[in-house]
Amino acid sequence: MKQYALIGVSSFGKRILEELILMDCEIILIDKDPEIIEYFKNSVTAAYIADVINEEIVTRLIPGDIDAVVIDLGDKIEASILVTKYLSKLGVSNIIVKAETDQHGEILSIVGADHVIFPNLEAAKRVTPLLVSDLLFNYLPISGGLVIAETGVPENLVGHTLTEVEIRKSLGINVIAFRRAGQGEYQFFRPEYRLNIDDVLLIVGQDEDVSSFTGKDYSNQKRGISNLFSQLFSNMKSKSDQSS
Repeated sequence: MKQYALIGVSSFGKRILEELILMDCEIILIDKDPEIIEYFKNSVTAAYIADVINEEIVTRLIPGDIDAVVIDLGDKIEASILVTKYLSKLGVSNIIVKAETDQHGEILSIVGADHVIFPNLEAAKRVTPLLVSDLLFNYLPISGGLVIAETGVPENLVGHTLTEVEIRKSLGINVIAFRRAGQGEYQFFRPEYRLNIDDVLLIVGQDEDVSSFTGKDYSNQKRGISNLFSQLFSNMKSKSDQSS
């Protein structure tokens, strides 16, 4: 059985924890907040109230052969760097850490993080294309510029079959399946099927190709909107901290 540990349960860590609880795996939970430990203790394998700044505590509670450790210590940048270093010295093979800034992320990678996560940036990457294209309904970056997206049908393709328009050859887009607007189930295309204006397409391609397919070039707008969302999320976090 897979074994995972979560050190710190801020918003990102909490979401990961809730997903892991639904899986068949062992979970070690460590946090300084007694209320968090009390809330989750019956849903995990082991739960500890501990200050992970102490290397001896981390070494005692985390087995070196654990499958992965997720670190989310909120805005405690120095603490997350120290804990990452402790786990790296311990020999943990998969260390996933939430970063607050680019500089924070660079340091985490240097001291041993295998994966550095920027939740605000990832959220902005998913939302930005939806803001600048009426044809994009859902947008999920995967890796290396590859994305999966739900899109409407461009007007110039309505009434044509996929064979006729050769989307893959002309635009580098793979159309996987389609569904009618208002319907939840996707279905595969028949060769003779002609695209309708109310069809929703499930496509895969490079982000610039998806942008071209939906008729919008959002590349020049990415930075500004990404910064806007980072600012919004930061403001939301500040208000949350003040109310707690």
